[in-house]
Amino acid sequence: MTAEAHLEHAQLTRAEQVEHLRKQMAAVAGKVGSGRRGPAPSADPSPVVESLLPLPESLAEQLPTSLPRGTVAVLSGARSLPLGMVAATTAAGGHAAIVGQPDVGLLAAVEMGADLSRLAVIPDPGGDPVEVAAVLMDGMDLVVLGLRGRSVPAGRARAVTARARQKGCTLLVTDGDWHGATARLEARVCGYEVVGAGSSDPTQAPTPGCGRISRVRLTMRARGRGYGPGRAVGE
Repeated sequence: MTAEAHLEHAQLTRAEQVEHLRKQMAAVAGKVGSGRRGPAPSADPSPVVESLLPLPESLAEQLPTSLPRGTVAVLSGARSLPLGMVAATTAAGGHAAIVGQPDVGLLAAVEMGADLSRLAVIPDPGGDPVEVAAVLMDGMDLVVLGLRGRSVPAGRARAVTARARQKGCTLLVTDGDWHGATARLEARVCGYEVVGAGSSDPTQAPTPGCGRISRVRLTMRARGRGYGPGRAVGE
């Protein structure tokens, strides 16, 4: 069952909001338990061996490597990129959360293969979405955090990044900036694949106004750890 929480910040203080969220996520964390595929929490914030987050099939030929678990990446451009990461993670048996994105396209995520029973959605995290994301790291393999145009200060970013590494939870930041992010990925739509467009001949152009989009083609640019200073990685 998809977990959805609305924090009524007009009635709750920040401390009460966080405690309210912790209680709501307790049941989710109990279900996650042994189902997590990431490294077990450790007192050592720097695990010797890193595992990688599952990579969407559509990006397997474009990115030279996936993101290491326990790292922070900034994503920009096409929304299908973070949704694809959520779909790949939950389809592989992991658990994910989406914070601060009230218009997230869950239907699109399902069409990409997402398992909604392994997804928590917090559309309105209140005045401190970073704190909410940090709380969720206790029981998730992946957290997608929408910052709504904000930039997280360096000190705060370092503290949450250390927590992500300790918990083995990857944080994907969208619509904002994160100081010291491990990687930055930008995705742009470069084309579509259409089915049922009025012709069975693949060499013929689709009939305008007919058919449905079966796949979105992306061109990627990545920089940071494992990608170099700035690199176009596929189309």
